[in-house]
Amino acid sequence: MTGDSSQHEALTRRDYMKYGGAVVGGGLLAGCSSQSSTESAPTDTSGAEPTASATGTPAESYEACIEPVGCQTFEEVPETYMVNNGEWADMAFALGQRDGFLTSAYMIPGFLFEPFGLDVPPLSETESLSQTNWDKEIFYEQDPDVILMDPNYMHKTGWDKSWDKSDTNEISENVAPFFGNNILRRRDWHDYKLYSMYEALERLAELFQERERYEALAEVHASVQDEIQSRLPPADERPEIALINSASNPNEGTFYPMRTQDEGVELKPYRDLDIRSAFTADHIEAGTIDYETLLEVDPEILVVHWGISTTGDQDTFSPKAFREQFVTPFEEDPTGSQLTAVQEGNVYPGAFGSQGPLVNLLQTELVAQQLYPEEFGAFDAETFPEVPAEQQLFDRQRVSDIINGDI
Repeated sequence: MTGDSSQHEALTRRDYMKYGGAVVGGGLLAGCSSQSSTESAPTDTSGAEPTASATGTPAESYEACIEPVGCQTFEEVPETYMVNNGEWADMAFALGQRDGFLTSAYMIPGFLFEPFGLDVPPLSETESLSQTNWDKEIFYEQDPDVILMDPNYMHKTGWDKSWDKSDTNEISENVAPFFGNNILRRRDWHDYKLYSMYEALERLAELFQERERYEALAEVHASVQDEIQSRLPPADERPEIALINSASNPNEGTFYPMRTQDEGVELKPYRDLDIRSAFTADHIEAGTIDYETLLEVDPEILVVHWGISTTGDQDTFSPKAFREQFVTPFEEDPTGSQLTAVQEGNVYPGAFGSQGPLVNLLQTELVAQQLYPEEFGAFDAETFPEVPAEQQLFDRQRVSDIINGDI
């Protein structure tokens, strides 16, 4: 690994933010004199009001809690942050913290934030971390006030074989505290609580002291959910879809089937719209399937998960690129061309899995239009993310106002 912690001892603003006696699992958190493990431990992750601590922390300090990190006490609100996945950046943006974003390992494409008036640079400028090489030096160079990331993600995913728990501890001690949970999906190393999107957003609101923004966003979300539920057709008329991961390769006839109802923020639009999977448990457990198996299922609708991020030369969705990569190979394959979804033109670019409250609002609307066009209006790939006013499920200006603090 790169980066020598002995070369990074200069005091920064971060050093004055560190936590006043925060405890998890019986040990002090990063930044205190005794370092504990970043592994999961039973904690009380309920909200806490700013208060004086038993160690003499000033009353202006406050506490924010999340598993698996536990509760941490901050002397002041963090101003800058790094993320590993885009859902944490989305949540921070929604809470008015766009200016504090530094970098990520895997970011949401900027065009998905455009409807909210947010200017997010191209992925080439926002993704400096590598998912397969956790370069310590980048953490030191960026010098964030907080790292919005599940600490276990770094040493338990196996993305970087050379990174272990001691490296995670070093970054939390010498750079900034971790604050996050692997909310994208359940993983085999993740046996602690997996927060829903708005549970995670509420905890992040505690960190940034943005309760009003959180409550306003939750109100918009609840309104959209109520609207959807009031307009969904009867349960026996709701579609089943073949959801395949975007790593699928129609040119090679290799497909990765997915469930639509699993927990985690990446599948939230499908759960909220009560979309069922055309695949059986055997298909999912097999890991990959071929054209012949797909034809046996013969779905009426086929959706490519993360497909909305298919781009051409620019950092925006490209219907042409999506068609060339995912549709044309189906049409040209002797077996693939027999699929009902292909013959009826029902192969869709699915939602970007990494999503927070902003992109989720947009993508819930997108999925509703793709799968219930008669009720919610047809999805138009050529104009997305622009949507006709009569098809919009939420007020873009209202959400922009919340982001800007006009609550």
